[in-house]
Amino acid sequence: MSTPSRSGVFDKATDRLVEQFTESVSFDHELYAQDVAGSIAHSHMLAKVGVITADEQQQIERGLLEIRAEIAAGNFELRQDLEDIHMHIERALIDRLGDVGRKLHSGRSRNDQVATDFRLWVRDAIDAIDESVVELQRAFVSRCERDADVVLPGYTHLQRAQPVLAPHYWLAYCEKLERDRERLHDCRRRVNISTLGTAALAGTSLPIDREDVARRLDFEGVSANSIDSSSDRDFVLETAFVLTLIAEHLSTLAEEWVLWSTVEFNFIKLPEEFCTGSSIMPQKINPDVMELIRGKTARVIGNLQALLVLVKGLPLAYNRDLQEDKPQLFDSVDTVKACLDIATPVVRGAELRRDSIEAGLERGYLDATTFMEYLIRRGIPQRTAHHLVGQLVRTAIDKGVSLAELPLAEFQQAHADLDETVYDVLGTSNAINAFVSYGSTAATEVAKEVARWIEKLE
Repeated sequence: MSTPSRSGVFDKATDRLVEQFTESVSFDHELYAQDVAGSIAHSHMLAKVGVITADEQQQIERGLLEIRAEIAAGNFELRQDLEDIHMHIERALIDRLGDVGRKLHSGRSRNDQVATDFRLWVRDAIDAIDESVVELQRAFVSRCERDADVVLPGYTHLQRAQPVLAPHYWLAYCEKLERDRERLHDCRRRVNISTLGTAALAGTSLPIDREDVARRLDFEGVSANSIDSSSDRDFVLETAFVLTLIAEHLSTLAEEWVLWSTVEFNFIKLPEEFCTGSSIMPQKINPDVMELIRGKTARVIGNLQALLVLVKGLPLAYNRDLQEDKPQLFDSVDTVKACLDIATPVVRGAELRRDSIEAGLERGYLDATTFMEYLIRRGIPQRTAHHLVGQLVRTAIDKGVSLAELPLAEFQQAHADLDETVYDVLGTSNAINAFVSYGSTAATEVAKEVARWIEKLE
């Protein structure tokens, strides 16, 4: 007996090597729940338009639900000769119902069936990733009150630049993650379009109701062009790109915290239950979780690249190459979800090493820029002020002191109009207090942002 995907036009059976080479059930079985949901919706529509009877629809739906339960329980045999999960489910239904089961595929092709199933799966995956992103944002916001009085050295080029409040730093990651959420939501709109009923590439002559199926599956609309629908994998590429950006943001966090946990930085103590030891060096407490988050980002980037190359030379409409779109996206979703879910307790449980941070806070001349802006407020042109402060920093470096430790005579030698008020802006605390602009690390601005984020995430 030929498999459901092999029509009567063939005289010879499929070679076993071809079955092994073309099978996808080893990975696309993950779509079984979406396939059943899509098929049940399709059966309701077929009954509505009179292609099948109401009784046949009920038989089909009961059969599909039984099959879904068997797959979920692990009591369903997967065979290479049936190629994919869609054929497995259809064959199982036919084995149960005979000709009634054979009627289900009316008005659709595997091309639009697979695309619809995958869209349903991606939609669910986006929702799950979004929830995990929110939990990580909550973890960062939960630190803001605890670390409200901590001042950190901010860096550019990995060189000390300006002081920032710790909550301002935490909220920087909330902003990155919020853009990720916006991209997820925007991507979801384009994912959430039904392709079912476009058939192989040209549509169908049967009187189907595509909008009815879309409503039953909570799609926001139906695709407008059957040729495009058959070949479109933009939604896969876009989702993979958004996941890659999330992974990149997590990798940035991981890199910083790996550095911060070193003896050289000594800024942060990672929760020990999320660290590992060494097989030979008994003193080691290694930040392996953060290193693996950084490392797994490479997989996600590679998956995106593979998907881009996969579709780059395909003609319209469907091509079997598109079978290979699923392993990469499945892996990216699983990887990013795992990274988000393990980063959240790490962020909640990490402790800033306050004494160590404070002990070195005055190193690096973090107050130089606010000192320059003090000079600007006194009428000195920015470029002149920039040069003047640079000279004073060089003097302080040569003397091995901070700017605040220079005597007034040094400042007056640099510019005769300077007086004792210069010390009001020198030192890290004074520099922090000098900020006033919206979005800055000014205490009042940070407090507003913390309150906004608390309200937003509630």
